[in-house]
Amino acid sequence: MNKVFLLGNVGSDPQIRYVERRPVASFSLATNEAARQTANGATIPERTEWHNIVMTDQAAEFAEKYIRRGSRLLVEGTLRTRYWEDRNTIKRTITEIYVERYELLGR
Repeated sequence: MNKVFLLGNVGSDPQIRYVERRPVASFSLATNEAARQTANGATIPERTEWHNIVMTDQAAEFAEKYIRRGSRLLVEGTLRTRYWEDRNTIKRTITEIYVERYELLGR
């Protein structure tokens, strides 16, 4: 099963591009893990993780109109990893969340 649920804050305004006439929105989403104490008393600091979010079709149009940097967003989707080689023949990898469902929450 490949299912991802994330609740976080949008890190940048969505960038819209068109692939075969289909709108595709991409942006970053930050999620936080609160600081905590382990059983032996060690302190683990707060941690922020950044995720690459991809929305297509009607979701991309919604993102273009309503999602902005700082918005609180709940997303459900699948995890996908892409590999490619850049102009300098350096191999690159990116992991993205392809959104199936989303909910824009209050700021």
